[in-house]
Amino acid sequence: MRVLDVMTIDVITTTPEAYLKEAARMMVGAGVSGLPVVDESGALVGIITEADFLEKEADRSQRRLLNAMIEEGGPIVAAETVGEVMTRDPVVIFPEASVTEAARVMAHHHVKRLPVVDVQGALVGIISRADVVAVFTRPDDVIEDEIREDIVKRVLLLDADSLDVDVVNGVVTVSGIAPTATDARLLEELIRRIDGVVRLESTVSYDVDDG
Repeated sequence: MRVLDVMTIDVITTTPEAYLKEAARMMVGAGVSGLPVVDESGALVGIITEADFLEKEADRSQRRLLNAMIEEGGPIVAAETVGEVMTRDPVVIFPEASVTEAARVMAHHHVKRLPVVDVQGALVGIISRADVVAVFTRPDDVIEDEIREDIVKRVLLLDADSLDVDVVNGVVTVSGIAPTATDARLLEELIRRIDGVVRLESTVSYDVDDG
């Protein structure tokens, strides 16, 4: 499954010139914890998240204390915009990438969401951790059916009765006999690529060693 199959297309965005209070209202109103930041052409230029607001609030509190000590009675904090606190050059992903790859990128960079961009850098969607989790919670019977019907019968054209497939909590156990070593390798590789497969345990043997 690809990112474009699960990503949110109607993305709420903000601009670098927007005030922080305005962006905060948008996030609360939409029930999201982050907003992609785009320029007037629709190109992604940054992202602002709850973490950015928390850091800014901590900085504001420190400046309040300094203001009280040094310039009592003066203005505490000037109006600030999204562009001043947003994360520039955020980690992104392309719509054709697999959901598994999106999960790896999120885990590696410790982020909860990934803006999805086209080759020109224009924002086309967003994929969140919740979207990824939804994919990996596919029912075992759906995974088993995909292995038996799509991979074994339609793709590899193998005899379904020659293979035993069992799926429990995303762990696939497959045994039996494949016609060739290539068929056995392809079967295992294709099963590993199925969304929702946590681990593969294979004892498939083959009649002919063709490579």
